[in-house]
Amino acid sequence: METSQLHRGRLIDHIQLVVCDLKPSQDFYTAVLNVLDIPVIGTSDGYFWADELVVSTPDSPAALGAVTGRHHLAFQAKDRATVDAFYQAALAHGGRDNGAPGERPYHPGYYAAFVLDPDGNNIEAVYHGDARRSAPSVVIDF
Repeated sequence: METSQLHRGRLIDHIQLVVCDLKPSQDFYTAVLNVLDIPVIGTSDGYFWADELVVSTPDSPAALGAVTGRHHLAFQAKDRATVDAFYQAALAHGGRDNGAPGERPYHPGYYAAFVLDPDGNNIEAVYHGDARRSAPSVVIDF
């Protein structure tokens, strides 16, 4: 996966999570992103990053001294086995169960797992299955 290429036209340029304790978050995200074939590409005092995700401490200059609120991030997985491996890696590295791997009602073939990271963010890995390619667009009300 090319991680240093600029991708014009994406909805999200980058996301920053500001966490209470960087070490547990770095252990957690390194493990789950590794399963998803997304390498952590840089670390420094007070932050690390992988692709468009930056995780930092409150004293990082970009954090303005405050942790971020609770967020839901969903990472794409290449297949169901990767969702399962994401879930196991998350639980083994400080994550807490928030929905074991399984089919979800959002559309046919939606297979996902949900965990809470060390700061309580809801982190998901999802495989949309082959049904997504032929399914019409789905609107999900939150």
